[in-house]
Amino acid sequence: MKAVFKQTEKSADIIPLNSYEDIKALKDKIIASKDPKKPVVAICFGTACAVNGSLEVKEALEKEIDEAGIEADIIPYIKATGCQGFCSRGPLVVIRPQGIFYQKVKAKDCKDIVEKTLKKGEPVKKLLYKDPKTGNEILTEKEIPFYKLQKRVVLKNIGTIDPCDINDYIGSGGYLALGKALTSMTPEHVVAEIEKSGLRGRGGAGFPTGRKWKSALLAIEKKGKPAYVVVNGDEGNPGAFLDMAIMEGDPHAVLEGLMIGAYAIGAENGYLYIRAEYPLAISKLEIAMEQARESGLMGKNILGSDFSFDARINRGAGAFVCGESTALFTSIEGKAGNPRPKYIRSVEEGLWGRPTVLNNIETWAAVPKIIEKGAEWYAGIGSYKNAGTKVFSLAGKINNAGLIEVPMGVPLSMIVEDIGGGVPGGEPFKAVQTGGPSGGCLPYKLKESPVDFDSLIKAGSMMGAGGMIVMDKRDCVVDVARHFLRFLEEESCGKCIPCRLGLTRMREILDNFSKGIGSKEDIEALESLAQAIQDGALCALGTSAPSPALSTIRHFKDEYLAHIEDKKCPAGVCKDLITYKIDSKLCTGCGSCKAQCPQQCISGEKKEPHIIDAEQCIRCGICMETCKFNAVTVY
Repeated sequence: MKAVFKQTEKSADIIPLNSYEDIKALKDKIIASKDPKKPVVAICFGTACAVNGSLEVKEALEKEIDEAGIEADIIPYIKATGCQGFCSRGPLVVIRPQGIFYQKVKAKDCKDIVEKTLKKGEPVKKLLYKDPKTGNEILTEKEIPFYKLQKRVVLKNIGTIDPCDINDYIGSGGYLALGKALTSMTPEHVVAEIEKSGLRGRGGAGFPTGRKWKSALLAIEKKGKPAYVVVNGDEGNPGAFLDMAIMEGDPHAVLEGLMIGAYAIGAENGYLYIRAEYPLAISKLEIAMEQARESGLMGKNILGSDFSFDARINRGAGAFVCGESTALFTSIEGKAGNPRPKYIRSVEEGLWGRPTVLNNIETWAAVPKIIEKGAEWYAGIGSYKNAGTKVFSLAGKINNAGLIEVPMGVPLSMIVEDIGGGVPGGEPFKAVQTGGPSGGCLPYKLKESPVDFDSLIKAGSMMGAGGMIVMDKRDCVVDVARHFLRFLEEESCGKCIPCRLGLTRMREILDNFSKGIGSKEDIEALESLAQAIQDGALCALGTSAPSPALSTIRHFKDEYLAHIEDKKCPAGVCKDLITYKIDSKLCTGCGSCKAQCPQQCISGEKKEPHIIDAEQCIRCGICMETCKFNAVTVY
């Protein structure tokens, strides 16, 4: 991973900014200094692309350009950007202004990129994206359905700017919203604008952001200062990586939103609580904060105003429960990250017992866009009571895995089938799990359901932070529910009895189902226990933990009954209920399954059908994964 961080060592030429006019003048200067015809090669340095060789691509491209002897006016500016979104196709390279999109680029491809594209203006066809439905090659990123069907607001800069260069952010309009707020808006006006926009917290609960800020103002009037603003960057949901991508790709947007919120409630200090497992995101934020301080955008009397603000980063130790607000506060305070009863809201008594506004990464990053373009603009995006856009990390059994942003209220089918490209093989998806381990699973029959806070709750799931995991027919819903219950059981702080004992008992019942043990009455007992946990748990981890089990029972009860009554796992996953067999008609006797079997329980002569000894088989599935002829079946 050391090589990945080399691109963060760049420092921008910092220009002190003493007024709103200084920001506008610097933006104009930056734009005027750029030749719109000069090529820019944007290389994705998001985590997924970086680990697949982005740094090697960048170094190879620089080397090929140096050796090519091309004319000065077409020597491109090579820009290391944040996540460009199409993670399953990385490393990604986009050549602008044409927007030529190259996928799965390797260092050995850079010579062709220089010789054909930069010198002659011709595409390197082998690197172009091919539409899986039509087979047609697509030249530009804007024509690719994955990008074409999105509406990027929070992600607008990510993939186009260098996150380590504050001037690149300012050149794209960055910090103008902060300047606008400080020079032409009162704190009350800022709060009213956020409230009017309809922005709801993107951390999962969907609480109206403006209402939270307004409540904090009222609390400060009663209790006085100090007050605090806090960033929740403790993204712990399996399958979710959107907050990480925003921090890595546009850290100044998070800081600008945080400072606008601090100005709105009169806070002089802020905290960014980031998972220690996100070292690249922390590095980018540290660079952005130092650049903001050097330019005068963070510190004393910002932009010549009476507003002073600074912030620090706190690293979370990886406890999932610290994503809950009160547990996060106690962790920052240096105590064990355990939740506490919420009989007093955090806007009244939060961090250090003072009025505190806590929002997640995506929420803070949306704030500058709202202040810049106005509440009416933002409220005009999305659906009723669900304004704006939502960022999702799309993962699982999906062709186009990656980072996406769509208006609130779009149908699930648009996300999974149109943007995501559907399930590999072209079959309908079985379920989509939303909301992380505390969310629910939505079946294919609900594919036209709107994706927004209220519709997902009605369907038995929730928005959560924005993770979305797609499942196909080979995924067992009983096993999925069991997996997430086990995760939440281990991550529970154990402070309250409903969570400490209830989740363990729920998981034990699901364990029995996976072994073919149980009855219909046990399903009813599971539902009753889930209700008790929801009613009695101390924090949101416990109250939402039963959702995976409840949603799968609601939408896939037949599969539960198959496990209990028929002693079968229809998906072929639960080891106690399946058997592997080799189809003699399809087996070519190649011996690949035999060579890979860890139990050595497959026998057969070369070029003759093979046989699996069911008694010795541990049902690991390696034989099925190895077989190229689909001869291994599970029943």
